[in-house]
Amino acid sequence: MFVRHLILLLLWILYCVLHSVLATSSVKLFLGKVLGKLSRYYRLFYSLFATVTLIFVLYFQYSFISPVLINSIFIKYTALVALAMPGLIIMIISIIKYFKLLSGVRSLYQARPASGLKLNGIHNYVRHPLYLGTLLFTWGLFCIFPMLHNLIAVGVITLYVLIGITFEEKKLINEFGSEYADYMSQVPVLIPRLKGRTSTKKGQPFGHP
Repeated sequence: MFVRHLILLLLWILYCVLHSVLATSSVKLFLGKVLGKLSRYYRLFYSLFATVTLIFVLYFQYSFISPVLINSIFIKYTALVALAMPGLIIMIISIIKYFKLLSGVRSLYQARPASGLKLNGIHNYVRHPLYLGTLLFTWGLFCIFPMLHNLIAVGVITLYVLIGITFEEKKLINEFGSEYADYMSQVPVLIPRLKGRTSTKKGQPFGHP
């Protein structure tokens, strides 16, 4: 049992590392030169690869029995209402907001998507809503199904999100300069503010890959 949990830990780390490396500008630039005209579909290929590998990791995760760490009905129902459901709602809102761009679907009919920041809607309250929703949802699921393999998954995902935000913020500052720096000063990174920004700018959503 210990060996399988260790393998699961390594698989989640490998998944997150690949997910990050393939999203870096240097890798995208290199593959852009190699793929030529096909590079416009890179984001779509990236999304498909991420989905397939995620399914593989989850399949392995639930292919063996894992010990239960917590046995509390109160915690389960509290997590469902306070974490999992809000997290799922935020994720759905975020995905609907910029599914076409982040999934790569837009590349099927638009060769060069417009660039820019999207600072309206949910981005008025939190800078990284998809990351926020992911953390709430995954930790909610762990509290509902508090098994060791779920703790391993949510632990690695949390570390990945926190590290990813740091690098992504640096990339956005380099790309958008004072515009994004001003946005950072007004909107929190993960904990939403009750009052949204009064000034908004429409454009395309930011994020990787």
